[in-house]
Amino acid sequence: MLRTEFFTPLNDPAFDLMLSNIPDSLAASVLVHSLKNGFPDTANAKIAIIGISEYRGSVFNRTFKNGTDAIREKLYRLKNHEKFCNIVDLGDLIPGNTIEDTYFALTEILSELLNREIIPVVIGGSNDLAFPFYNAYKGFNKLINIAAIDSRFDLGLPEETFNSSTWLGKVILQQPNFLFNFSNIGYQTYFVGAGSVDLMNKLYFDAYRLGQVRSDITEMEPVIRTADLLTVDLSSVRQADAPGNTNPSPNGFTGEEVCQAMMYAGLNDHLSGLGIFEFDAASDRQDQTAHLVAQMIWYFIEGVSNRKNDFPSPNHSGFITYRVTIESMGKDLVFLKHKTSGRWWMEMPESTPKSRLNRSNFLPCSHKDYQQACTNEMPDRYWQALQKL
Repeated sequence: MLRTEFFTPLNDPAFDLMLSNIPDSLAASVLVHSLKNGFPDTANAKIAIIGISEYRGSVFNRTFKNGTDAIREKLYRLKNHEKFCNIVDLGDLIPGNTIEDTYFALTEILSELLNREIIPVVIGGSNDLAFPFYNAYKGFNKLINIAAIDSRFDLGLPEETFNSSTWLGKVILQQPNFLFNFSNIGYQTYFVGAGSVDLMNKLYFDAYRLGQVRSDITEMEPVIRTADLLTVDLSSVRQADAPGNTNPSPNGFTGEEVCQAMMYAGLNDHLSGLGIFEFDAASDRQDQTAHLVAQMIWYFIEGVSNRKNDFPSPNHSGFITYRVTIESMGKDLVFLKHKTSGRWWMEMPESTPKSRLNRSNFLPCSHKDYQQACTNEMPDRYWQALQKL
């Protein structure tokens, strides 16, 4: 049962007025934790929005202005569609006396939501809040895949203290470890040391440079489709599009590109958690970043509401099967294309332990992987997965 005492309601009178005066907006359909209405009923919820202002784990060691209400004000003015899934807003999580208290409370809340198959969308706070997200998944004793839209790897060094730039390294060192794969989307080489790149390669994690991603962002759809959890560091978006982040940079994704990634995330039938971190309202200009985050959430909601449930079934029902002979493999590589969604999958070897993939023996891929196989080359995505397994 959700601990309602962990949350503070939205208490802006102007927000209550907006909820009742824009009938075709999200405000009219989302159940919001407010002073007027109390804690929302989560029985039929598919998505639960959680705001949080916890920056004590920030590598910058300073306080950032809470901007969750600014994001909500923009989000709930966006238009609602009849097909949208049920959404609740639990309000803002009250930070604990210590940051460890916050981690504990957030882990407990996320675990409850995940157990009830409600997708938590956490907004605000620093990147280290991905750690309690991971701990919530760990409680189910299943391997998970994490994808991160981030300009850096957040690995740190073993001797460094835990913070927003070292959380991933601490996750990797945990035993027992339940992180099967990690995918970084959009790292910027001048922010990443050569040693970190080598470590990512040795762990067979996926890392995609910003230029590579921006040249064809559709190739990130299969990467995001493998993830259980997606985290977004807003510093991965260029400063011109998102000035209100804790570590702005002139280079990065455009607003349109990060919103497209949010759509991919929503469409992923197995993605069950989303965190959007590193928002600094004090640095924002005319609520531009708040508006972008609101639109990111809107695209995620649209994606979730349009999920196709197109994961391959044992009898391949609803799929077109393609077989391509790879001479170096000495056998056919099997591709599946869903007749409705058009999404592609590769079949992994039958000896692949299903518990490792935490899915089945099918790996998300793209049409380009099929085209590469047709030239008698093993697709890079397939080789990487084999090495990891």
